[in-house]
Amino acid sequence: MNNSYTDLVHQTFNFPQEGFDVKDSYLHFNGLDLKALIAKHGTPMKLTYLPKIGMQIKKAKKMFANAIKKHKYEGEYNYCYCTKSSHFSFVVEEALKHDIHLETSYAYDIEIIKKLYDRKKITKDTFIICNGYKQKTYTSRIANLLNTGFKNVIPILDNREELQHYKKSVKGPFKLGIRVAAEEEPTFPFYTSRLGFRARDVLEFYVDKIEGNEDRFQLKMLHIFLNKGIKDDIYYWSELNKVINLYCQLKKICPELDSINIGGGFPIKHSLGFEYDYQFMINEIVGNIKKACKKNNVPMPHIFTEFGSYTVGESMAHIYSVIGQKVQNDREIWYMIDSSFITTLPDTWGIGEKFLMLPVNKWDQEYQRVVLGGITCDSHDYYDSEEHINEVFLPKINNGEPLYVGFFHTGAYQDQISGYGGIKHCLIPSPKHVIVGHDKNGKLVDWVYAKEQTAQSMLKILGY
Repeated sequence: MNNSYTDLVHQTFNFPQEGFDVKDSYLHFNGLDLKALIAKHGTPMKLTYLPKIGMQIKKAKKMFANAIKKHKYEGEYNYCYCTKSSHFSFVVEEALKHDIHLETSYAYDIEIIKKLYDRKKITKDTFIICNGYKQKTYTSRIANLLNTGFKNVIPILDNREELQHYKKSVKGPFKLGIRVAAEEEPTFPFYTSRLGFRARDVLEFYVDKIEGNEDRFQLKMLHIFLNKGIKDDIYYWSELNKVINLYCQLKKICPELDSINIGGGFPIKHSLGFEYDYQFMINEIVGNIKKACKKNNVPMPHIFTEFGSYTVGESMAHIYSVIGQKVQNDREIWYMIDSSFITTLPDTWGIGEKFLMLPVNKWDQEYQRVVLGGITCDSHDYYDSEEHINEVFLPKINNGEPLYVGFFHTGAYQDQISGYGGIKHCLIPSPKHVIVGHDKNGKLVDWVYAKEQTAQSMLKILGY
């Protein structure tokens, strides 16, 4: 029996596959020579491959176009990027190159919208979908956009009181949406999402507060988002159909209503064994909406999505060096990395997220079961299982070149949750951040977006 890491992967998965290949026993990520990048920039390193963002957007747009054509669907599709998954300018501006729209979550997002407009990255026709439970700092900024001509800013009402803020502060007519509270999945500790209106209250709210005021504000969109994501199960279809049926009821008395926003929730690859039929799910979503509209004899709505993780998640990797091996008992071998999972990949610690993990080198070496440990003095700073198996296997360490380990598709939420820069657990610094993208001549180049965080930057925050 062959025992190299290459043999293990080939015995377990179909490999190579999109985004991953091995040449001369070194891993390549989207065609990038990781060995060369490590030699140039060192570890730990965050790596962003910008072209992947556009690839994801194009893929989703094409699949929705296929479904619309297949079903002879009469509405349009609009792709929005969910900014909270990564607010960085290089991410948002790369996404905007592909004719998309934006979704916001908090007041400071609106400051980003203004900057993007000043840089001519968006226009006043761009759809800005404003979600969240909104304080005055948020609603006043939304009103400012509306009052300065951003005609496709759509505040999504989270509660009854929110509308009053816009009635007082928005001068001209404007569009709005209503978020419908989803029933949480059975394993969740709460029955109903805290976000949005109860479905049974939406019709009454429309009749009492919106109908008859169409000269001032118009209900244009129903919105739903499910924490579990877009999955082919009874729970998802039940919640989606609830909103579709509510749209059909409302449309009969609200001719201005013309859009359904199904939020985000497309999964991304966190294992080489990942399987998900995106086209099937899109076909089913589009088909279900059409079927309900035909049955109720109402026009088909435009479809909006707000993909965050799907847009940016697969564009990033974290690369670490194994700096030591520790054998603490007769069963566990620890590989110590030169950073911390808690500070760089907080989802592994906070919600038990599994990322796609592969060695960068030593694919021709024998492998063994290990546990990866971070360098904080926290017992929870470890990684011991992958999504497809409750274990971690990596090549054995021998003399010569260190073992480099990559965690891939880490581009969504990790910086937002850990807090980019700032103070970190045990003062472990944020790693160097390297970006790979095309220059103005179309050549693929890499550059350092941020150096490794310094002691001085932390001490200044701490008041030393």
